[in-house]
Amino acid sequence: MTLLENTFLLGILASTIAGLFTGIGAIPIFFTKNISEKMLDTLLGFAAGVMLAATSFSLIVPSLEYSGGTVKGAFITALGILVGAIFLDLTDKYSPHVHLLDKRTEGASTSLKKIWLFIIAITLHNFPEGLAVGVGFGDDNIRNGLSIALGIGLQNIPEGLAVALALVREKYDVKKAFLVALLTGLVEPIGGILGIGLVSVFKPILPFILAFAAGAMLFVISDEIIPETHNNGYEREATYGVIIGFVIMMILDVTLG
Repeated sequence: MTLLENTFLLGILASTIAGLFTGIGAIPIFFTKNISEKMLDTLLGFAAGVMLAATSFSLIVPSLEYSGGTVKGAFITALGILVGAIFLDLTDKYSPHVHLLDKRTEGASTSLKKIWLFIIAITLHNFPEGLAVGVGFGDDNIRNGLSIALGIGLQNIPEGLAVALALVREKYDVKKAFLVALLTGLVEPIGGILGIGLVSVFKPILPFILAFAAGAMLFVISDEIIPETHNNGYEREATYGVIIGFVIMMILDVTLG
């Protein structure tokens, strides 16, 4: 088996395992539904910090390195981040979905049931994460891919809990809430396959692709996760969660290196 085949299979496996961590995060709903908003906001803040570190060290920094560390390279990275963010913004704007915690409905008007709006929201959220994992592996840099997959897996745990709790509080059966949380994570391998394919086919523009994935991730962090941790009066706890998540992921990234 060639290195490319090994990397492809490893990328799919890593993105799948990372996605399955949403199911692990949802397990506590079988034992209790009384998880405080303070705890949930802090955990989601931690998830945002982990994602931010993975984006910075495993996507943006390699993008700058592959572009030669020049001013021109920095502009390519900046353009990729901007285009990735705009892509997610437009997808978010025109896709009907409902925010998990504050129940705001966005996107085109629709008669879809709320559970499908939840699923669309998590799909929008998880796809760029899988894309980032795939891009990390797609340049044959297994260390980068593993680092991103680890970060995504860690942040998927509180996310899976948030999804399951939101559904249970909307009077959905516990088993159905768990299954939805688990299945939404399986969007990530699809993004992973696309990410690996993009890098394999368009390797000459690798810095741009890495930055594009970073921009998509940054949009999710800034537009979705952090704002939803600031709705219940626990902004300070959530902020410390972001910092702790960032520091832990930074240490893990250096350890993997």
